[in-house]
Amino acid sequence: MSSPSRVDLLLDLADDELILGWRNSEWTGIAPFLEEDVAFSSIAQNEIGHARALYELAARELGTDADAVAFDRPVAEYRSAPLVELRRLEWARTIARHWLYETADAVRLEVLKASDDAELAGIAAKIDREEVYHRIHAEMWIDRLLGSDEGRPRLDAALDELWPYALGVLDDELRPELVTRVEAKLGRSLPDVDPVPRGKHETELADLLEEMTSVRRSAPAGARW
Repeated sequence: MSSPSRVDLLLDLADDELILGWRNSEWTGIAPFLEEDVAFSSIAQNEIGHARALYELAARELGTDADAVAFDRPVAEYRSAPLVELRRLEWARTIARHWLYETADAVRLEVLKASDDAELAGIAAKIDREEVYHRIHAEMWIDRLLGSDEGRPRLDAALDELWPYALGVLDDELRPELVTRVEAKLGRSLPDVDPVPRGKHETELADLLEEMTSVRRSAPAGARW
């Protein structure tokens, strides 16, 4: 199997961050606790900011601009992992996705920070400095649910359900590290399942992109805001 190109690596990460940022923003105003309205809004804003920076690098190589890369591609060209595409899940599943994604993302960023590509390593390091706070937030919730007689079974069910999706965030080489980190935290084994890979989009993605691009599509081509 050939290695992904630089643009593909950038779009993997950028599309994940953009779509998950939008999904996290859907909790604004309806999260179960007021502070979580603020927390998920802040996390969403960070994710979309990371996506913007990555799209700018990709756009430079593609000879276009970041907004065109983010919003003007057909659904089939998005490289987002199906994990981030799932529409607003109930709270235990939202927390499970949040933690699984942040754990997988940490593995991925560690590799990118060590890249010989200085520009890619630099942006990965910058993103990782902000992602630390996302991981702290996710770990706090995991600890809270693991320590609850009511929360633990709900979390376990959510993790088992989303585990194939979490594996699909990373390529074959990095998945064993994700398994090690997740199982060490949980103190149990996870199901031996096939990953849900990139390129196999959830049906919710088309609806999401329709919503995300509605204002952009309403303007005449070439219009400036």
